[in-house]
Amino acid sequence: MVSADRLLAFAAMSVLVIVIPGPSVLFVIGRALAHGRRTAVATALGNVFGSYLLVVAVAVGIGSLVERSVTVYLTVKLAGAAYLVYLGVQAFRHRKELKAAAIQSRPPGPARGDLRTVLDGALVGVTNPKGVVFFAAVLPQFVDHSAGHVPLQMLLLGLVPITIGLVTDTLWGLTASAARSWFARSDRRLSLIGGAGGCTMIGLGVTVAVTGRAE
Repeated sequence: MVSADRLLAFAAMSVLVIVIPGPSVLFVIGRALAHGRRTAVATALGNVFGSYLLVVAVAVGIGSLVERSVTVYLTVKLAGAAYLVYLGVQAFRHRKELKAAAIQSRPPGPARGDLRTVLDGALVGVTNPKGVVFFAAVLPQFVDHSAGHVPLQMLLLGLVPITIGLVTDTLWGLTASAARSWFARSDRRLSLIGGAGGCTMIGLGVTVAVTGRAE
């Protein structure tokens, strides 16, 4: 249904967009620094799940509405930004609990299970302005309308950047968590890395809120 040349062209476009770190990547890194490998991987899974929800939205026609409506677009963007800031503040507040949390094999701060962590990542993924623009504006350009089954083509094409994103986000998270392990040899260093992760998420939230289209 989707020709090989279109698939490869979209894959190439996806790689070019994904290799530039955006909100999802920086969010995974921030979570890895603040909470470690398990949380980073769960967050990456949530991110790609949320991103694929954007693909589904575009396939059924909702994505184009979000992209065209300034009000809806700003609402989605600001909701994601606010949540990033909230998670960053929580990570920063509990940065000094990191060593105790590691000993007790639980994340610092309020207990967050894997499902909750995945949902956190999904919320950031589905409200990611970069993802909204990419899937709403770029994805439809690679659909062959003459072949029919347009929504199905979009769903299949959407799996390409999702797969690439899952691999790259996970690698970013594992790399950041490895650096965190080195910092964990010192209480002070571990507290600093936890605070850095929180500040990263706060800064990312503010950046998401103030950047993007202005029209």
